[in-house]
Amino acid sequence: MRLIKLKEVMAKTSLGHSSIYKFISEGTFPKQVSLGAKSVAWVESEVDEWIMEKIVSRE
Repeated sequence: MRLIKLKEVMAKTSLGHSSIYKFISEGTFPKQVSLGAKSVAWVESEVDEWIMEKIVSRE
């Protein structure tokens, strides 16, 4: 299991930070994991799964 920071999430998804946080608030994107004061990351496999769901749903 690997945790990735916002910059890598943005690179993987081609989304901006405001879009990522909007999707989180809507419940359509994986929630971040708190690593401490003002530090968060995402579980890489959850982000990859979200990307795969987008690819599958296009068909």
